[in-house]
Amino acid sequence: MITLGHYLALGAVLFCLSVAGIFINRKNVIVLLMCIELMLLAVNINFVAFSRFLGHVDGQIFVFFILTVAASEAAIGLAILVTLFRNRRTINVAELDSLKG
Repeated sequence: MITLGHYLALGAVLFCLSVAGIFINRKNVIVLLMCIELMLLAVNINFVAFSRFLGHVDGQIFVFFILTVAASEAAIGLAILVTLFRNRRTINVAELDSLKG
């Protein structure tokens, strides 16, 4: 039987992996975006677990809003990355520090 603790442990492990990925890899923007998405999914797992445990649908409805924001963030982030790569020929974070117009 899978209990609430199992879901919370899985969410905590995914969240810690995403935070570690952000701190370890600060050069590649695509990996940073993937770590942010993983962080949002870890939070979604916790919302669904608490929603099911408490018997309310509120957490599951909130997950749909988070998934919508995550999908739009990924689409806009990748569009910005494609534009930056076309202009600068790199997606290295260290080389993208100037915001000249």
